[in-house]
Amino acid sequence: EIHEYILKNWRMVKVATTKAQRKLFFNLRSMKQSLKENSADENTHRATLTQSEVDTMARTLNVKREEVLEMETRMSGGDVALEPQTDDGEESYAPIAYLADDSTEPTRVIEAHRRDWLAGDGIAQALNALDARSRRIVEERWLKVNDDSSGGMTLHDLASEYGVSAERIRQIEVAAMKKMRKALAEDAA
Repeated sequence: EIHEYILKNWRMVKVATTKAQRKLFFNLRSMKQSLKENSADENTHRATLTQSEVDTMARTLNVKREEVLEMETRMSGGDVALEPQTDDGEESYAPIAYLADDSTEPTRVIEAHRRDWLAGDGIAQALNALDARSRRIVEERWLKVNDDSSGGMTLHDLASEYGVSAERIRQIEVAAMKKMRKALAEDAA
């Protein structure tokens, strides 16, 4: 139980999960210390392990060399806070700032795809749900752009063409827009 407590609370991220890693976790520092004491070379106070020390530890503990090197790296490195800890008013950059990637956020991709569909196929399908007169009124009032960048026909232009009042054209336009919204909502569901 004490060993489990130590493993769980040594770092914020669990250090040892496999049997070999646990063996290394509990023996690495003591073996490293005893190897340094038994060594008589000038690099005794060096922090990292030599290749021969790694080989000796791997043989003694019956683990792979890579596992010894990985555990040494895990134990020698410290935890890094993703959020800045200071409130001194200075601008600081935390590691979390480098992790964000808004370009591929799934909701934005879906929104962009939906918006593109609505602007193209969605409008075309909604227009197909209208009768010919309503369709022409909506196209002339909302979708047509003249060469001089002005909009399409006015209510009065369409009224004189169809022989009705401008108010009647406006009513037809409102009804057509309502029908298009309904068609788009049904396609979205």
